[in-house]
Amino acid sequence: MDISKWVNTGYEALFVGFTVPLIAQTIKFTLNLIIKRKADIRLFTTTGGMPSAHSASVVGLSTSVGLIKGFSSIEFAIALGYAFVVMYDAAGLRRAAGKQAACLNRILEDFYKHEIQSIGGKLKELLGHTPIQVFWGAVLGAAYAYYIHQHLLGIL
Repeated sequence: MDISKWVNTGYEALFVGFTVPLIAQTIKFTLNLIIKRKADIRLFTTTGGMPSAHSASVVGLSTSVGLIKGFSSIEFAIALGYAFVVMYDAAGLRRAAGKQAACLNRILEDFYKHEIQSIGGKLKELLGHTPIQVFWGAVLGAAYAYYIHQHLLGIL
């Protein structure tokens, strides 16, 4: 396989954007395994937690675009703007929705006397991220993009 077709192209940026969330989800699984001593496979497909896979993905993509096209390019500006929207949503909107779900779950449990399954079950509470989870996701994404870019250049 000729890897030179990937270097400094959109393929490199897409590769980073699609693979770094897998690394973030693996970190979540590993942290849960270490801290709670419990293997929870669902962590690979759920939102929320440390680090933010959404932040890792969009910052990794943005960093790749910056490394390829230049950090003063319009492409980087667009990618970074997209990253800020996603990170704001993860730490703001989705986090607030998760807090509301927790509150509604408590109300429903009290109202239905702990028979919440009779109305369809609990609402999902872990939807968003704390600012620190978003920050570490962003750090992971930027570091991974830089590593992949340097590694691909080193292969050639």
